[in-house]
Amino acid sequence: QVQLVESGGGLVQPGGSLRLSCAASGTIASINAMGWYRQTPGKKRELVAAITLAGLTKYSDSVKGRFTISRDNTKNTVYLQMDKMIPEDTAVYYCNADEVIKSGGFFEYDLWGRGTQVTVSS
Repeated sequence: QVQLVESGGGLVQPGGSLRLSCAASGTIASINAMGWYRQTPGKKRELVAAITLAGLTKYSDSVKGRFTISRDNTKNTVYLQMDKMIPEDTAVYYCNADEVIKSGGFFEYDLWGRGTQVTVSS
């Protein structure tokens, strides 16, 4: 079974930077779109950024110009570089893989990591 594990969260001051990583483990042939979502208490989980297998990206308006999503397909890993962070970025950040093609031709869909806490505060 494929698992997604996030890392890199923590406490950062306003204006600072953090880099999140999400590694997929298992017998994986390839992963189509991967993305980062975030959620705060009482609110719905929202898309932050997504990237296709070919490297096409999209961002929410709230992070455009400050965050950068990237991926390393050889490592089945997606990254989120967060710069110029603001207190409103405080949330639990979740990694998502929409379609995982496993060795042997099997598929897994809509996988999520457990999340990593990001706090922006002075």
